[in-house]
Amino acid sequence: MRKNQLEIACFNYESAIIAQENGADRIELCENMKLGGTTPNSILVVKVRESLNIKMHVIIRPRGGDFVYSDEELTEMKQDIKQFKKLGVDGFVFGILKENGKVNKKQNKELVLLAHPLSCTFHRAFDVVKDVEESLEDVIECGFDTILTSGQGTNVLEGIKVLEKIQKLADERIVIMPGGGLRSTNVQAIEEKLKEETYFHTSAITDNSETADPKEIKAILEYL
Repeated sequence: MRKNQLEIACFNYESAIIAQENGADRIELCENMKLGGTTPNSILVVKVRESLNIKMHVIIRPRGGDFVYSDEELTEMKQDIKQFKKLGVDGFVFGILKENGKVNKKQNKELVLLAHPLSCTFHRAFDVVKDVEESLEDVIECGFDTILTSGQGTNVLEGIKVLEKIQKLADERIVIMPGGGLRSTNVQAIEEKLKEETYFHTSAITDNSETADPKEIKAILEYL
């Protein structure tokens, strides 16, 4: 039995199948890798859901760029959550900030409530918050189960000190999931620093495609 679990960010159907076949515990389904991941279309969601036995979370992000959304965009996010709940997904991944770099508690709470009882992950919007300690408490207050973050570094290795810090401050009230440049070449160093059991997040992409590499998934799992 592994201590930690693995989530694969999947930007297409092929990656989702590769993730399941090579031992991943969960996927995060999204599209548009070059934009950092946006809400997938419902046809892809249905196709992946019908093919997977492992857990499947879906990103709710109407566009690339910042994480400050208009009323129209918030309405779109709500509609996507309602639709995807009916399709049998296991959870959602999103995060909304204010223009001042603080967590938008009002809007995030609305989406968490709408997603209930499904799991919600606050995604890498956390990497651009102004104050990680204050934001950690705000995200917990909003009702999220997990924070996906690189520790505000360009990758998880650069952000390891922040990851350690917020995992300690979280004190098991929320899962801190390292993600962002996580690869088989650095996962052992991250795993050794983070004491608590957790999820690790990676796209497992090792070339110029947008598809996960099965060998990379297996290599990461060896350290978890």
